Amino acid sequence: MDEKDEDPDVFDPNIPEEGPSAPPPGWLEDIHGYQGHKGGEDDNPLYPPPPAYNPQPELNRNTLVPNVRVPTVSEDVARDALIKFVESKWRYSSKPARNLTFKELKPITVYRYRLETYTETRTSAWQFESYNGQPVDGPQYGMSPPPWDIPVSMPPRYTDMVEKIRVPHSSFVKLCHKCNGCGRTRCIQCHGRGRKRCTFCHGHGRTRNKRCTSCHGRGRKRCISCHGNGYKTCSVCHGSQNLLHFIQLTVTWKNNVAHFIPDRQPDFPDKKFEKVTGDPFFVDESVLVYPIQGFPDREICDVTTKLINEHLNRFSTTSRILQQRQTIELVPLTHAYYSYNGKDFSFFVYGVENKVFTPKYPSACSIL
Repeated sequence: MDEKDEDPDVFDPNIPEEGPSAPPPGWLEDIHGYQGHKGGEDDNPLYPPPPAYNPQPELNRNTLVPNVRVPTVSEDVARDALIKFVESKWRYSSKPARNLTFKELKPITVYRYRLETYTETRTSAWQFESYNGQPVDGPQYGMSPPPWDIPVSMPPRYTDMVEKIRVPHSSFVKLCHKCNGCGRTRCIQCHGRGRKRCTFCHGHGRTRNKRCTSCHGRGRKRCISCHGNGYKTCSVCHGSQNLLHFIQLTVTWKNNVAHFIPDRQPDFPDKKFEKVTGDPFFVDESVLVYPIQGFPDREICDVTTKLINEHLNRFSTTSRILQQRQTIELVPLTHAYYSYNGKDFSFFVYGVENKVFTPKYPSACSIL
């Protein structure tokens, strides 16, 4: 029998077209305490904690800070730090660093303030999985507990972490919304026919008065997407025809950090401080911390009030504040003035690591 006399493509109207990948609005039942869901893939309501879950600040309470001594750097330490720095730069000669004459080592007081607010946030979203006879913890077993009443194990403080929990008694089984419970969907590439028009001969079966070698004169080719079946196994229920729906609670722990360093050194780039450590001479930790008072650096006192209020206003409305910690570090910074070959230069030694920043160096050649 000639290939063109084969049976025409078979179309099965009982196999539905693909539906939406997510359940449409109104598809799922309301679960008491979780009515914020409107449907759709991006539906993920946030549940602010009840007032009793968040601590309330005490009025007119402040924190005192001890006095601190500004560290100094010796000439030997400054020279060694500069030698180490120039040896890491292939264009620099270490000769000036070894033979320079120091004129002044000027220690500069630099305080870095850090506020950490450790929060817990809870959101929820509908999830589903193929239903293959697994247990269904539905409303018949009781009412779902409210989002903030579901117990979780808290990670170590100030550790970022996300945990997902299936809300008790929120599960139920429904026909798959994508295939209407058929277990398979019509192939959208061939529209359920199993074959597609040959793109080589545009469905004519011939090219240049010869039988098309691509489709062997049929004018149509087997659909690669569905292997000629005209349908595919449903990508949502994977052929099981039913889905188990449930509400998934997402608990997010996050350490929210704010930093502040007064900008008082026009010759030194403040971003350099981000890569070095300081001496944390003051650490205050509590459920809520309070503004610092009586510290010699007035700008630090003012910024503690500002940042603490910002964190309280920003996080207490959406999250549960679990703990706060405020730290003041003394970040070593010394401005070293020196002369070499009759000319004056300077560099900075900064951080506990004794890093060096120099805007200008006597030698910029590779000759040692």
